[in-house]
Amino acid sequence: MFKIGNSNNRPRLTPAELDARLKFVVGCILGFVLLITTVGVLWALVFVTQPIGAQAENDKMFFGVLSSVATFITGTLAGIMISTGRSPESKSNNGTSDSEGSE
Repeated sequence: MFKIGNSNNRPRLTPAELDARLKFVVGCILGFVLLITTVGVLWALVFVTQPIGAQAENDKMFFGVLSSVATFITGTLAGIMISTGRSPESKSNNGTSDSEGSE
């Protein structure tokens, strides 16, 4: 009546596939945060009333913090996208798994 284990009979994911999925999910989340940050800055610039001839001190600090967050997230996204995920023992087959490299 009840099945124990893998009920949909899919093969287990390899460590490389799990790593790729993790990078994809983390990249999507960081990209979404960067998008929301950018929209927030643009909203504040376009739709919030500023004093004539200057910028409010609170807004200046807000933009400074958001700028730092956006820079950090952009760097993190670049690092995730650049990384190849190869371990030292897999350098001989250029990042392919054992089954792909032996054919």
